[in-house]
Amino acid sequence: MTTARLQVTHVTKQFGTGATEVTAVREVSLTVAPGEIVLIMGPSGSGKTTLLSMLGALLKPSEGTIALDGTTISALAENRLPDIRLKQFGFVFQDFNLLSALTALENVALVAELAGAKHGDARKKAAAILTELGLGARLNFLPEKLSGGEKQRVAIARALVNDPALILADEPTANLDSKIGHEIMRLLRTIAREQKRSVIIVSHDQRIKDIADRVLWLEDGQFKEMRTMAVDPVCGMSIERENAAAKLLLNGTTFYFCADGCLSEFAQQPEKFLN
Repeated sequence: MTTARLQVTHVTKQFGTGATEVTAVREVSLTVAPGEIVLIMGPSGSGKTTLLSMLGALLKPSEGTIALDGTTISALAENRLPDIRLKQFGFVFQDFNLLSALTALENVALVAELAGAKHGDARKKAAAILTELGLGARLNFLPEKLSGGEKQRVAIARALVNDPALILADEPTANLDSKIGHEIMRLLRTIAREQKRSVIIVSHDQRIKDIADRVLWLEDGQFKEMRTMAVDPVCGMSIERENAAAKLLLNGTTFYFCADGCLSEFAQQPEKFLN
């Protein structure tokens, strides 16, 4: 059985008191496994940003608990949280939040140094991650010389440099065109699955739903709808089970397909896709 990486239990967040009290998040529970990608969607004002801030130890819940790899981070003293945020979380933002006076390499290495790495070691690690993400020729470029997609790759490298257990992404495709945004999200999915890092994405972007294992709908501070995703065994695309173009029951297991063509190919030679 897969051990839960993130365990959120009956979390509520209230702001203000008395007549001015507002409940931004209400009785939310969530379990995320290592390597799993969860996409949280919902209308503006639904509580998504508040929830993400609590998951990243930027806000404390008014009620409930948040545990990461068995440690109840919501109960930790405030002076312990900066180190937790630096070493256990990787943050990816819609505006990239890169330091304009630093090169791509320096932006990533700085975060490693803040976590205690020596200057040379931090630069080597940063260079290795950036190169792995296809930016080996852009190490010494300032952010202004990078495209939107390249900036977001730098931001992902920065999020990964301290080997975090959990990556939190806030509208990561908002400033990217459709093609580049989807490429970036597919890259993040690959990283999550290969490195067993949990990823939680908050987004309005319907176009990235296929990269998630689960899509949760947050409205009025509560999860209203939960869609379970499946992976097409032929093309590898993630699809909502409820909206799959086709499905097939084989030896007690139901397989879901994005199109009739994938179903047909699978049905002709299923063993090819199950090994």
